[in-house]
Amino acid sequence: MMGMKKSYLAMKTDAAVASDLIDSDLKEIGFAAKKLAKHAIMLGGIGFGTTFFMWLASFAAIYLLILDRTNWRSNMLTTLLIPYIFLSLPSLLFGLFRGDFGKWLSLIAVITRLFFPKHFPDWLEAPAALVLLMVVAPSLLADTFRDSWIGTLVCLVIGCYLLQEHIRASGGFRNSFTKANGISNTVGIVLLLVYPVWALILHFL
Repeated sequence: MMGMKKSYLAMKTDAAVASDLIDSDLKEIGFAAKKLAKHAIMLGGIGFGTTFFMWLASFAAIYLLILDRTNWRSNMLTTLLIPYIFLSLPSLLFGLFRGDFGKWLSLIAVITRLFFPKHFPDWLEAPAALVLLMVVAPSLLADTFRDSWIGTLVCLVIGCYLLQEHIRASGGFRNSFTKANGISNTVGIVLLLVYPVWALILHFL
């Protein structure tokens, strides 16, 4: 009788230990799942921030390019916006212009420029050059270089140089924020700097 009781108690103890181990494992799994979810959300937020700043910088560069080709001409070296847009344009739009769509646009632009120059306005030269650059650029530039930190660094250098030249042309830092046309240009150039700074910080952290 005593043997049966001891056996029963041993079985009960083993069952309790097994139950505790299972509870402990479940808690560890739950903790790991929470940690994984937290990291996923964090990385997702960082990825979203990078994508958002990339779109913002690209549209700011396009805005500055259009602005400088209108009657509101500034003294900025807007030609540098062409490589900036090339290096920072989101992959979705870059792939679109690098494909058949961009090839057709380039063909139409070249034919119009060669045979109908009077119908090809000056303000279209920079956008046409940008599309042509995206179409003919080798994969080393379009894929490897564009997606690397080197391309991001080039964007940062271009943004800093444009900001310096714009402040100089405006007659000082204060004038760049007070003149009517200077404000829009200054805000646009500052937006150019946000994406490369953010991307480089994340790359080297």
